[in-house]
Amino acid sequence: MQKIKKESQFEFVALMASLMSIVALSIDALLPAFPQIGLTIGNQNSTDLQSLVTMIFLGFGVGQLILGPLSDSFGRKPLMYSGFAIFIFASLVCIYSTSIEVMLIGRVFQGIGLSAPRTICISIIRDSHKGDYMARMMSFVTAFFILVPVIAPALGLFILHHFNWQSIFYTQIFFAIIVTFWFWKRQPETLHPEFKIPFNNKVYLNGFKELIRYKEAMAFTMVSGFITGAFMVYLSSSHHVFEDQYGMGDKFPYVFAGLATTIGISTLLNGTLVVRIGMRRLAFLSLCVFSLVSTTYVVLFWGKPNPSLTVLIPFLGSLFFALGFLFGNIRAIAMEPIGHIAGIGAAITGFISTLIAIPIATFIGSFMTDTALPLFVGFSICGSLSLATFIVMKRHILYRKLNFRSH
Repeated sequence: MQKIKKESQFEFVALMASLMSIVALSIDALLPAFPQIGLTIGNQNSTDLQSLVTMIFLGFGVGQLILGPLSDSFGRKPLMYSGFAIFIFASLVCIYSTSIEVMLIGRVFQGIGLSAPRTICISIIRDSHKGDYMARMMSFVTAFFILVPVIAPALGLFILHHFNWQSIFYTQIFFAIIVTFWFWKRQPETLHPEFKIPFNNKVYLNGFKELIRYKEAMAFTMVSGFITGAFMVYLSSSHHVFEDQYGMGDKFPYVFAGLATTIGISTLLNGTLVVRIGMRRLAFLSLCVFSLVSTTYVVLFWGKPNPSLTVLIPFLGSLFFALGFLFGNIRAIAMEPIGHIAGIGAAITGFISTLIAIPIATFIGSFMTDTALPLFVGFSICGSLSLATFIVMKRHILYRKLNFRSH
């Protein structure tokens, strides 16, 4: 019986990770194709091409507000199918684009479609798990999910060498269809009928009113936005940094994969440590490391050219190792108090996080021209703001506990 339960849990983790991995595949597999896409659509401006990453995140933010609440009313599964249908249509728009404007519209709608697995998977996990066990499950899902960024750029490069950049989108469509079929066959509906919330024009207002009652959920949604924004700069500019600034050419996917592996290792470690140590303590310690490492780089290389790769890679690796302890835990902390509104809660917190992240990524990304320094400045500022928010919340919770005991 225990063996069957373990196999069931493994399949659940693998399925949730596979659904969310389409998101990573849609971002990372396209990175090596930026120059070829630029040639096809007649725009080789690196800042414009970086928008192919940031716009998909904009779609995530908008889509979460639509599909998340609807999943609270009509169930997780129907909205997952709707999301993938939108994604497939948007992918075809990207394939047949002849200008950067049309492709950016396609990327926004890809993001809207992919907001279904990105948001609803979190709701499904929250439906099924609580507290540190929810954080543990999120960590294992993220660890599997990280395998895609490890191989996605290399997969994109392989497709480019043998076919064309349009084939990368066809590959994404193929995987989306396979994973959707698996989800249909094996995943039961986790939203019980008695917990369905009738959809009406006040669902957002009521959800937001309920959300702002929980200061911890709001605070860690902001932290999620800061960290995501800083990481988005890396995602959108990594090809430019490694290929143009460091002249790595076709070696870029392997460096990208190596750095993604550090996130995967720490995420997997987090899954084994979080129940013993606690998600808040792990997240706090990781934020301290993240802020210290990024600030050290800024102090050492302010006003100087890029250091050698043997210096840059250890700094990035240390930062990404810390990130592996942050992504799942920060999201789980934000979601823990609002399990009773998991769908609308995941939607609004995801939207607010994206609303914070995109301006950060766009602003910092505009400075990513000659050196990698702006990337670390962004990491340092966002990490410090997150750490300050964390400390304020720790003091608030401590004060609340002492005040409660005194009464």
